[in-house]
Amino acid sequence: MKSVSEAIQNRRSIRQYVQEPIPQADLEEILRLTSLAPSAWNVQPWRFIVVTHPDKKLELQAAANNQKQVGNAPVVIVVVSDMEDVLANPREFAHPEMSEEEKDRLVGTIQNTFGSQSVEQRGQWAVAQTYISLGFLLLAAQEKGYDTSAMLGFDAGKVKALFQLPDHVRIAALVALGKGTEPGRPHHRHSLDRIATFV
Repeated sequence: MKSVSEAIQNRRSIRQYVQEPIPQADLEEILRLTSLAPSAWNVQPWRFIVVTHPDKKLELQAAANNQKQVGNAPVVIVVVSDMEDVLANPREFAHPEMSEEEKDRLVGTIQNTFGSQSVEQRGQWAVAQTYISLGFLLLAAQEKGYDTSAMLGFDAGKVKALFQLPDHVRIAALVALGKGTEPGRPHHRHSLDRIATFV
């Protein structure tokens, strides 16, 4: 088992994978860890479509600019956000230790905040929250001994059609998942002097 620090330092984007299935228990544990990601007001707008069927992966690959890792990985996870589902079930994300008054207040805050926004505005906010879970997913997979490749290159309309997703759903990323057959390139990152300012 890797530490968080080891998972961060060892993770690479991998595009070629061993052709063996991933145990269901491992997939569920990776997604359980992913689900612990934080979100504003704990709304948790992320949803995950776990694609393992070879034919579905090939269809998904066609919708993802024919990126080879989509068809090659044993699993591809479609990371989506659904803010309309959140608003339709506003008490789901209220903590069970809250009083009913606190829950009512939280629901009111959410409805007041997002009720006047367009579906597009709400969707944009929710997908930004969902990117937090994407980071957790990549590290959870690495910690469990799996490699990943996160992709933003896809036709969102085709992906939605493939999985019969409503128009309002936003697709954050596709994530290929499996045991890599290649090491991936070493990290090449900016120095802290380039990206950080201490004031």
